[in-house]
Amino acid sequence: MSYINRTSIIFKPVALFSLAFVFLIGCGGGSSKSGSGYIHLYNASSNAPDVYLTLDEDITEDDDDEFETTYAGVGYADASGNYEVDAEEYYIELAWQDEDSNDRDDLEKVYEDKIEITEDNIHYVIVTEDFSSPKILNFTVELIDDDNDSDEDLFNLRVLNLHSVASSVDIYLSKSDQSFNEATLISNSNYQEMSENQKFDQDDYVFYITEAGSSEVLFQTEEVSYNYPSQYLMVIRENNGVDSSPYVLDKISNSNIETFEHDGAQASFRVFNAINEHQLLPNYQGEFNLYLNGVDETPEITELKLGEFSDTTTTDHGDYSVDLTIPTTGETIIKNHLLTLTENQNKTVFFYIKEEDVDEDGDGDVDEDGDGYVDEIEITTNSLVVTNSTSESIYDNDIQIIHFVDNEDFSSVTFYFVRSDEIIETANYKKSVQLASPEEITLINNTYTVYAVAKEDSSDIILTTTTLTLTEDSDNLFLLLEQDNDSPTGYSILTVAQ
Repeated sequence: MSYINRTSIIFKPVALFSLAFVFLIGCGGGSSKSGSGYIHLYNASSNAPDVYLTLDEDITEDDDDEFETTYAGVGYADASGNYEVDAEEYYIELAWQDEDSNDRDDLEKVYEDKIEITEDNIHYVIVTEDFSSPKILNFTVELIDDDNDSDEDLFNLRVLNLHSVASSVDIYLSKSDQSFNEATLISNSNYQEMSENQKFDQDDYVFYITEAGSSEVLFQTEEVSYNYPSQYLMVIRENNGVDSSPYVLDKISNSNIETFEHDGAQASFRVFNAINEHQLLPNYQGEFNLYLNGVDETPEITELKLGEFSDTTTTDHGDYSVDLTIPTTGETIIKNHLLTLTENQNKTVFFYIKEEDVDEDGDGDVDEDGDGYVDEIEITTNSLVVTNSTSESIYDNDIQIIHFVDNEDFSSVTFYFVRSDEIIETANYKKSVQLASPEEITLINNTYTVYAVAKEDSSDIILTTTTLTLTEDSDNLFLLLEQDNDSPTGYSILTVAQ
């Protein structure tokens, strides 16, 4: 038997109802209400926040005997896995969190309908398109299609095209040790249509995407492994990363989701200079040049000033060494720091210095002469690499908080995000951040007064404040605490798009 089912593919017709309520029933799917079935939420709306799914047996009753569950929120390009429930009719709600509470009654509902969970079937609920007016797709497929299955070493595969621009594409499949020349067409996939089930040998494969009827490969995965006789759904969606390929491919199984970028996709990075002038760097005047893979005649970034970001550089993914030099003297201040650029990702590299007390004899005493001062300090010049968020949610924003204040009186700074009806003590959103150790927080759209507070001995000290207003048009942000000699407090907060 060939490893690929070469029989022609027949698509079942798709019917569109209100709110794009779509049913595709897999062969042999029954309507029996005995036993159990599964519900699976997949969020494919690129500007959606986390989406919460609620199942309720009777929406009009509040009875402990009735089944009512709100599942954990699912972010963009993520899936819930299969939730097992009794085979029954349920009311379904989809909602997002617009307040501090994620209790069902406090969520903002965007969709409600009635569905039937049938025995041994998976009911996929898929959120697509612009989340301000989302389109909800519903598909019911068999957990395992047993028709003509005499070999347990087969897996089940369906394809769903959610790429709104590529309304019709061809999907090819080859074994991982073969090329496109040996690949077989497994699906012509139209927008928002799910293919019929196909069975293949458990093995490692490569997927290819072309325009319908074309042999030009526009997308190719790395090796994709199938190790279980499960139901798999391969979803084509738009690429919102940095590579020029228009597609990414999500592999959705019963329990998890894997995303596959275009094999060989490019990556990008930019750099921030947080290296303060220091007496132990006498020739450094607040600027550096950056070289990749050794110092040569031409730096990739030139004369980057303190407190500034470089332009974004797009290059091949891979591992690079980074050197920094002082432009005026050529003196090296960082050598061979590792920078790993991941396919289709955008990263920001921060460079900063840190003081350390010198303990030459290792006795733990850095004030050998007893004059109340550290006898000697040294500095290290460090790099910090952060992966930028790709979230495009219109209702909340991802904030990466980093502080570069090297102060012997405190190492931790707490950031309070205070709304108009709060004070610091009652603020719901706060994060404690260590030196050069990023912390992420997701903030619902609002206006916040941001306080950076450090503890010196028993006292809380406000280092600095700023105002942060988040709207549907806001970017995901870096919030950086720096020393600032021009500020009244000696510190300032810089906010900049990721």
